Amino acid sequence: MEQNDIELIKKTTETFFQKATIDLIKTDISQSQSEGQDVVNIEIELTEPQILIGEKGQTLFETQRLLKMILTKKTGKLFYLNLDINGYKKKKAEYLASIAKDLANEVVLTKQSKELIPMSAYERRVIHAELAKRDDVTTRSAGEGPDRHIVIEPK
Repeated sequence: MEQNDIELIKKTTETFFQKATIDLIKTDISQSQSEGQDVVNIEIELTEPQILIGEKGQTLFETQRLLKMILTKKTGKLFYLNLDINGYKKKKAEYLASIAKDLANEVVLTKQSKELIPMSAYERRVIHAELAKRDDVTTRSAGEGPDRHIVIEPK
């Protein structure tokens, strides 16, 4: 992705929130690569972040989906968008990683599988990625739709 694309993304993002009458304190945009795909990270700061985060981050994920559609159309490029508001996703990922480690340690000690509560695809991805670093447990997703959850098993 080129610098002019990043500038267009920043300008479009700021316009998007301005039209939604949401005042941004700060907007940081960076890019990276993940599995050969461009990733655009947009971190914004708001005075009242809960408005855009919503219950369990649902409003944040829907805002990200909508913004990605707009940005893809504007730039004509395909990329993964990671929108974070006041560090919500980062804190959530750290929390989930901590829980995953604790539960994996419990599975190793007891030699019994552990089923987690149903989670969003994003939350499951964080846990799978965290526990993929270990060679003493495995993870798998089970269930369908809103009941989809992770099972941690000893190796």
